[in-house]
Amino acid sequence: MDLGVQGRTVIVTGASGGIGREVARAFAAEGARLVLSYRSGREQAEELARELGDGASAVRYDMGDPDSADELVDAAVRSTGRVDVLVHSAVMWGKDDWTADGFETILDAQWTRTLQVNIEGAVRLTRAVTPVMRTSGWGRIVHLSSSLARDGAAGAEYYAASKAALHGFSRSAAFSLGASGEILSNVAMLGLTRTDTNGFVTDAEGEHYSALAPIKRLLDAREVARPIVFLASAANAGITGQVVPITGGS
Repeated sequence: MDLGVQGRTVIVTGASGGIGREVARAFAAEGARLVLSYRSGREQAEELARELGDGASAVRYDMGDPDSADELVDAAVRSTGRVDVLVHSAVMWGKDDWTADGFETILDAQWTRTLQVNIEGAVRLTRAVTPVMRTSGWGRIVHLSSSLARDGAAGAEYYAASKAALHGFSRSAAFSLGASGEILSNVAMLGLTRTDTNGFVTDAEGEHYSALAPIKRLLDAREVARPIVFLASAANAGITGQVVPITGGS
């Protein structure tokens, strides 16, 4: 299948590791031009850019910095003259907030930071790419989310809340964007996924989550990358405003 992303400019945030890295590789295999964002993993992002070739570049992006979204999009436009696709994989896990002692014990500064960075970061970046896409009349936005927003888990209250908010934002944005051309907005909702950076999580929780899936195993980063690329491609002409589970059926 021709996905229709040859020569298109794709921004992938959180591309220095995990799922973002495999999404970038899958786009590169289809001939897209990649702008890879990182926050602290500069070396890994630059190494990936060299691997992908064809003008792929690495740009620092910090979800918690209000100016960083515009700077990332400006860098992409300066480099390639366009932005066609945004896949927003970057996330603030808020791991220090995950506790069995009760969500009510977390300091305000901790839980509000988790919500603020994840929600405002996603909204700012969407706002930054939107004018470019409206001008061209074409675009694809895919935000990565978590099945925790749907299923919940003790200790994930604030992370899950930030992802659930993203579902509502993307749904409404789809209506506004669709009025300006073929601009689609979706959320890819992932389950626990094996990556090259989260072995400590999958080792501890993999058996539990595998048992919940009809296929009785976890998906890996390469497997989830393919449907994400489809959602963000020209081959997808009609799926928008949706939360699409990529969870192995769980």
